[in-house]
Amino acid sequence: QVSLAESGGGSVRTGESLRLSCVASGYTATYAMGWFRQAPGKESERVADIDSDGTKRYANSVKGRFTISKDNAKNTLYLQMNGLRPEDTAMYYCRAAPLRAHLLENQGYSGQGTQVTVSS
Repeated sequence: QVSLAESGGGSVRTGESLRLSCVASGYTATYAMGWFRQAPGKESERVADIDSDGTKRYANSVKGRFTISKDNAKNTLYLQMNGLRPEDTAMYYCRAAPLRAHLLENQGYSGQGTQVTVSS
């Protein structure tokens, strides 16, 4: 069993930065993990994910601005978000699954989310 707890969200202005953290309890060292977001009235969107071999992938909308990383010793997943824009406003969720395919199919484990609000 895995539980995930996100933190680090907040309200910022355009161009500012935030760093999200997701602490996992349970074994996730070989899991694929990722950050997803959902804005009101919109579908869930994959933001970035990191596979069990360390491969990182990003949505086109955040490439060059966001960086995903994972510290297995701390069981923590991070998302460094720079150059934030109003369109980044959403609830951000951390997910973990044994396989990346499961992650993308919304299978596995998910946290409660942390709100990010970017004002212009």
